[in-house]
Amino acid sequence: MKSIKLRELARLILCIAICQSAGVMGAQFTAISVATWYTTLEKPWFTPPGSIISAVWIILFALMSLSLFLVWQKGISSSNTKIALGLFGFQLLVNILWSYAFFGLQSPLAAFVVIVFLWLLILQCTFRFWYIRKGAALLLVPYILWVSFAAFLNYTIWRLNL
Repeated sequence: MKSIKLRELARLILCIAICQSAGVMGAQFTAISVATWYTTLEKPWFTPPGSIISAVWIILFALMSLSLFLVWQKGISSSNTKIALGLFGFQLLVNILWSYAFFGLQSPLAAFVVIVFLWLLILQCTFRFWYIRKGAALLLVPYILWVSFAAFLNYTIWRLNL
């Protein structure tokens, strides 16, 4: 009994580490140009301050960690779960790629293409999680809502800076 609880705790910690690491990796690209190039861009009135954006992402990565943990708790023997977890990992990589495209490459257009792909991956992941564990899928809803907003913001920044 005690070893099962320790194993679950270890899984939860690993899920948190995986998701927060993705956030840290994306932040590395952001740090490169947020204080320089990004400040020169024309931005819409609804652009949130950087401190809000950072706080939201920390919360979203925490929710994603819990979502991942809940699916992993169901076991990884079924092909549906393996596909869902693979999609989850892939969307994390695409999430990092968005930061690279926007801040690393300093390309709002490339970032917009990436974020549309990211949105589709999150949607697919949410649907797959729903069939495995509904609570895990519901934890991804704030993520897709934020990415929807971020996609609109990204698009608007691109258009304002043509």
